[in-house]
Amino acid sequence: MKKLWAPWRMKYILNIEKDDGCIFCEKPKQNQDEENLILYRGKTCFVMMNLFPYNNGHLLIAPYRHTADLSALSDEEKKEMMGLAGEWVKTLSDRMGAQGCNVGMNLGRIAGAGIADHLHLHLVPRWEGDTNFMPVVGDTKVMSEALEDTYQKLKRSAPSP
Repeated sequence: MKKLWAPWRMKYILNIEKDDGCIFCEKPKQNQDEENLILYRGKTCFVMMNLFPYNNGHLLIAPYRHTADLSALSDEEKKEMMGLAGEWVKTLSDRMGAQGCNVGMNLGRIAGAGIADHLHLHLVPRWEGDTNFMPVVGDTKVMSEALEDTYQKLKRSAPSP
């Protein structure tokens, strides 16, 4: 039997690097966009890569304002969030060759939200054949590119503010 090592996943599994604060509030304040995987800053929302992605290029779009209530978003926040979703789905297709994309929110912990107190929109690029025996049988996801390389690829293609 062959083994595929993914030791970085243990941080996620054990919550070793769990922050006390909200990453969607704290990370934009740090002005360390590359280290924090922030690709784009808009007026009311920003785009960042998921540190523990389902697929290469898994992005998160969040409002700067801390809220878990989708109905509490202003019209401006809703418009920017959905506009960014459309632009970044196109960027994932153009820059990474994504053939499709899952777009969605997990509102509340019971719905699967890892960070339930600050809503965020997931963009998960998809390719034909990206689901295979590894995650189904082996409970292992193969990531074909380092986060830093994906960040650089997408950052060069970021939409204009």
